[in-house]
Formats: sequence, structure tokens, C-alpha cells
Amino acid sequence: MASVEHKQDKQDPFYLSRGARRQTSAEIVTEARRSLRIIGTQRPFTPRDELRQLFGDASTRTRDRRPPSSFSLHARNFEASDSRPSSGARLSPLEHKPKLPLSLDEDCSEGGTAVPKPPVAGQDRRGSGGARTRLIRARSLTRLPPMTQLSKELQTKDCHERTKLSMEPFQQANPNNLQHFDPRGKRTEAPQEREEPPNKHSGMLQPSRADLHTKETDTAEAECGHGDMTGRDATDESVFWNFEVLPVLQELEAVIPGGSVSEETVKHLCDACTALHNVLAERGMLGRQLKKRSTLLRALFRLIDLGSDQLNLTLAKLILALNISGNNLLNICKLIFKISRSSNNDILFQNNSIIDLLLSLLQCEDVYSSGESVLYTVGSLKLLSGNCALSRLLLAKDFISVLLQLAQRLIQLTDPDAPPDTDHTLGGRDQNAIAGHILVQLTAALRNMADLSESRPLFSSNEVFSTLCKIMDLYQDDQDVCLNVARIFSKLSSYAGCCYALAETPCCYRLFLDLLSKHSRKQDLVVRLLFTLGNLAARSNEARERVYEREGAVDILLGLFQSYHRAAFLASKNPQHEEEDVLVKLIRVLANLSIHPTVGRALAANALCVQLLLEVMEVRSVEESTELVVNASATVNNLSYYQEENSVVRAQCTHISKLLLGLLLSSNMDVVLEATRVFGNLSQIKDVRHFIIENKVHQFVVAMLDSKNPDVCFSACGVLMNLSVDPENRAMLRKEGAIHKLMDCLRDFGPRDWQLAGLVCQALWNCTEEGETQNMQELLEILSLYSDQTFLQWPSSEDVREYQESCWELDFLPVAQKLKKRIQSMSVTVLEPISGPS
Repeated sequence: MASVEHKQDKQDPFYLSRGARRQTSAEIVTEARRSLRIIGTQRPFTPRDELRQLFGDASTRTRDRRPPSSFSLHARNFEASDSRPSSGARLSPLEHKPKLPLSLDEDCSEGGTAVPKPPVAGQDRRGSGGARTRLIRARSLTRLPPMTQLSKELQTKDCHERTKLSMEPFQQANPNNLQHFDPRGKRTEAPQEREEPPNKHSGMLQPSRADLHTKETDTAEAECGHGDMTGRDATDESVFWNFEVLPVLQELEAVIPGGSVSEETVKHLCDACTALHNVLAERGMLGRQLKKRSTLLRALFRLIDLGSDQLNLTLAKLILALNISGNNLLNICKLIFKISRSSNNDILFQNNSIIDLLLSLLQCEDVYSSGESVLYTVGSLKLLSGNCALSRLLLAKDFISVLLQLAQRLIQLTDPDAPPDTDHTLGGRDQNAIAGHILVQLTAALRNMADLSESRPLFSSNEVFSTLCKIMDLYQDDQDVCLNVARIFSKLSSYAGCCYALAETPCCYRLFLDLLSKHSRKQDLVVRLLFTLGNLAARSNEARERVYEREGAVDILLGLFQSYHRAAFLASKNPQHEEEDVLVKLIRVLANLSIHPTVGRALAANALCVQLLLEVMEVRSVEESTELVVNASATVNNLSYYQEENSVVRAQCTHISKLLLGLLLSSNMDVVLEATRVFGNLSQIKDVRHFIIENKVHQFVVAMLDSKNPDVCFSACGVLMNLSVDPENRAMLRKEGAIHKLMDCLRDFGPRDWQLAGLVCQALWNCTEEGETQNMQELLEILSLYSDQTFLQWPSSEDVREYQESCWELDFLPVAQKLKKRIQSMSVTVLEPISGPS
């Protein structure tokens, strides 16, 4: 005889605690299996963009309103003079603008002066991109002489030739001693003079260390304006330049761009650039420390025209280390992005420390003044993060933290509620657009990093999710940004730790619902937001409550339901897969929300909600929309748990039973299982039990006991237990062989599934009557064997054994002992049936 207390326990939802005692895992699983169920589904599929670019083909940005992914870069796009510091301040124009030719060989400080030189008559060349005309001075060379010539001259010249240095000012003023240039950039010798006087800046002849000490120390400050350098420092740098840097530059200058170069040449040039980088780093001459930095940059820019990705990446590493700014920085960032667009070049980034420079650039570069450079830098790292090996390399370099810091800086500049930035604020339409472009790349990179299991502990931080929610909130009108953040949440919410962290971010619920309302027809965004909400509602009872408490939340969800269902399926005979996927995720949200008793009762009493669910079950074909029909049936099953007087499900139980009858005839076992589960709840209603017997559904349910699937047998036992509550139904069930099949279930599944074994015992209790003798002795032997713990075999795993022992003790043993005593004592005249599962 079942106790009233046991009946009341079965009516409680699985998530409610039983008094002060905490439920065991076995109890939670049992209650979930008997009543309300959490529904799962697959994460929305995101196809990988085969064409590596800043913005995918699905981007809402028009091509004329976004930076390009394809462009051409040549040496002429770069400027050799790159001494202006990268600051956001604009200087006031001078009233008097002296038109003096500036030296291209030397990096003069802003406060320094340059000695003007006489221009070459009739010789003028275009500057970078043809933007301005630059006069060529006598000491400027387009190409340094080959190293072989330098070595030969150093070996043959003696002290007598070094005395010619004193004649240098006069020789420079003599036009006959100047090199001549043709328009194609080729060097020719001046007529009548084959041998040019030595020039300490040209590299044709190098003075001795003694001459460097006496000559260059006296003229260093006058020529370059480095007033803070001592004579010894200037001499040391000159010696370093002539003997360490200049030979390498001559190696680089010996290669003429324009034709194809061999792999050996490329490797040789890469080695030379690497050696030069190392030499400069050892002497602390990287950045803007080197006086002749412009000469070095010009030689490096020139090699870009060779068109080798390997060489260009090596050049970019050295050029970035020289702390370029402005247009040069932008072009180098574009060059790196261009290289990163080919997956074949991923190996180049693995073997090159340029990633460190790119990450440093994101941390140090001013977003306000160099927004486009930052954009292409993040774009490059986004493309590289799509490679599994490179994404792990980036993770090891704290890439996620770098991106979050950049995101917070962008939020600080664009958030109207943030404290004002005393330096500058990112204002204006163009600047806000650049910030949005950067955030598209940044969030896409984070989306790639979320694929790594090693990265999830970093994402579990509340700060990460709150930052992403803040981005999504500020850029609600930017569908590209919102979609990328939604993809991050969609991925991470599938994992317990990240899902709980997101559930503890209070602003996410309001934000998700606002976006669902604002972008209701943006299917790829809507489906991911719904999937995330479904994950939150599946794991957190607090999340269910927070969603429901948002004003208008149910109306927004049902509005989406009505829009996608009726527009896509009733008006069209050929629904789109994307629209059906939205409905699958949406119905799952409703099913998981209904586990909360307040939400469940409200949805069960909502006529529109129940009507839409029944329309899906009635209109959609099981063969074409299996998951959709299964989810709709499971949601009806959860709502049928709440059978208050105002329940629409209870009021329409007959209509629902007719729909379930059709689903039971399906060849899809998942659909049959869900229909049986709904009958397990609705069969507590007498009218439904009458419908089942009248339409011979009980025969089908008894046949389901032969299934090898324990879940199918579990659901069938629940229906039979409720049917056998009515005495007039017991004989009919015994006639169909229900008792024999229930004993087979007990024998086959008992030791493996004690929850199912306990439910079988309850069904046997209800099905047997006074005087029942057939099969009772066999049943008594099975019960006696299963009730003796010493004769049972338990799994070797301690956790599994603890779980199974708990199920055996709580679900099976109490009912089995009562049933065994009842069989042993056939003198009982009145048997109280056990009510069915809730």
C-alpha cells in the first residue's frame, strides 16, 4: 500500500528540495525522468568563411562603407621620412614656412636644424605616391653600392685618399661630381667623371676610425640637430653604422626589384634582415634611436616590391621594431594582413616572432589616432586565430586579455555614460565607424578562441561576459558585432562552467530580449540568442526566473513564435531550414523555462502558447521536421505537469490525446517516446484514460514493454500504472499480457536501472488483484533476489556504484518489499492502488 507521503513526493518538481534535506543525484534524475524534462538541441552551425577577409559575405556592411580586404602595396606607398611622433595632437600652422629641402639620409629631431644643400639642376623626383616633389641633393643615393665594391675600395685606399675628406664641401658643390638619375630610377655616372670623390654618407668610401672621431664628432650636432648626444656617442654610432649596418644594407641594395627572385635569394635577404634586427637590438638602436633611420627604412621599403610573402613578413618585423607611425604604420599593418589572408602563410607566422609585435601594437597604439592600423592588426590576428596551432600560440601569449583590454578602451571612448577621457574622446561619425569595424574583428577573434577548451577558464570570468554584454549593448544597431558576440555566447554556454558564469551576469537577460525584439527578422542572430537562453534555462533555475521576470519577456517569445511559425509554415509550403531552426530553439526555451513552477503554470494557462505548440504538432510532418515536433511534444509534456483549474492543457486534454495518437503511429522512436511521456502525465485525467482504452492505445503501450530501450519501457510503465488505477482496466491489461511483460522488464533491466525496476513494481502492484496466482511465485523469487544487497553485483567505479546503490535504496527497495509482502499475504481483501507518475 503506497503512503500519502510518497504520493506527494512524486508530485513535486525534481528541482525542489525535500524539506531541509538536500536531494541526492539519484532522486533528481528520478524526478526529472518521471515529470519535467530539460530539452537539448544542437548548437547552430556556423560555416567557416573560406575567403579570409575583414568582413564575411554575410556582413550587413556595404562594400563602400567598410575598409577593403584586397589592395596592392608597393614601395612607393611608403615614406622614408618617418620622424614625426605618433600623437593625436595637431600643431598650429606656422605663419612663416621656410622652404628648405630636408635630408632623407638623416632622422632629424623636431627641434633640430638641417643644413641646406644646393639642389641638382634639372633633377626632381616624385615623392611617395606622387603627392609631392622632392629635390634630390648631392649626398642622396637611390641605391647603395654593392658590398664587393666597398670591400675592394677599403682594401686599396690608403691614408693619402682619406685626406681628400677636407675637400668634400667643394667637391659636393661641383655638379660634375654628382651622380645622375634617369626617370626609371637607374643610377648612371656623370659624363667625363668615372670616379666620384669619397663621401662619408654615400658609403662609397669609408673613413678611418680616427677620421670619424675628428670629423664626425665636430659635425654631428650641426648636421642632424642631435644636441643631446656627446661627441663620443656620435662617433660610436657612426662607427657602428659604417661597420655593422652599412654592409648589410649594401647586401639588400644589391637586389634590384622588378623581376622574379629565387628562393635562395629570398632566404639570403631574410637572413640579412634578421641579422640586422639582432645587431640593432644588441646596440639598443631599435625604435627611433638611430640617426640614419630614414636611410635604413628606405632600403627596407624598397624590397617590398620583390613580392615575397616570407621576405615581406621579415621586413615588417624589422620595420615595426623601428617604431614607424602614420601612413607607414598603416601600410605595414595592411601588408601583414595581406600576408595573413593566405592559409599557406600560417607557417610563416609560427616561425616568426612578429605576433609579439602585433600584440604589443594593440596594447600601445593609440586607437584614436591610429584606428585603421589597429583595425588591420586585429584583422590579421583574427585570421590567424582560425588556425588551431596559431590559436594555441596566441592563447599562450595572453591574446584574450589583450583583446579584452582593447575592447575596454573602445568602450571607454564610445560609451556616453563612461567617465570622460581627459586626453581625447572618440567622437564623430567616422571615428565611431572605425571603432565598430575594430570590434567586428575583435569579437570574431574571440569567437575563434572560444573553440579551444583551454580558453574556457578565461572566459568563465564574469568580467569577460560583462564586457561582451557591454559591447553588444553599445552596438545594438551593429548587427555584425551583435552576431559575433552571440556566437561567442552560443559556443560557451554549451559548457557548464561558462554557462553558470553567464547566468550570473544580470544584464544579459534584458539585453538578449531587447535584441530579440529589435532584430526579430535577423535569423542568424535570433537563433543564437535563443540557443543561449535555452542553455541558461536548462541549467539555472535562477535564469528561468530572471527571464520570466523581465517585462514583456513572454510576449516577445510568443511574438517570435507566432511570426516564424505562421509566416513560414502556414503561408508557405516550402519553409526554410533557418526559420525552422529558430522555432526549434524557441520551443526549447519555453520547455526549459516551464520547469520553474511559476513560469510553467503561467505558460500552461497561456492560450496562445498552447495553441502554437499544438499547431506545430498538428501541421508539421514528423518525417520533415522531427526535432521540431519532438520539442513541441516535450514542451506540452512539461506543461501537462501543471494541472491547475486554469490550465489550457488540461482543458484541451482530449484534443491533445488525438494528436498524440497520431504521433504514436510514427516510425520515429523519439516521437513515439515523447508522445508516450505526455500520455504518462495526461493519463492522470479520467477522460484521457477513457480515451486510451476506447482507442486501444493501451495495446500499443503494452507492446512497448518489449522495447530494448529502458526509457521507452519507463514511459510505458508510467501510462500502465495510471491506467491500472481504475479497477475496470486491470483485467483488460492482464488480458494483453501486461503482467508477464512487466516481469520481463524487471528481470532484464532491474540490475542496470533501479529507477525503472521501482516503477515496474508500482505497475505490478496496481495490475495484480486478490487471488492472483499466475506468475506470482516467479515474481516473488525475483523480488527476493533483488532485495538482498549481498547477492547483487555492483560496478567497480566508486561513483557509479554510489549512484546505483542510492537508486536501489530509494526507488526500488521500498516498493519491492511492499510488493513481496503483498504476494506472501494473499489474505488482503482490499488493495489500494498506487497513483501514476506526475
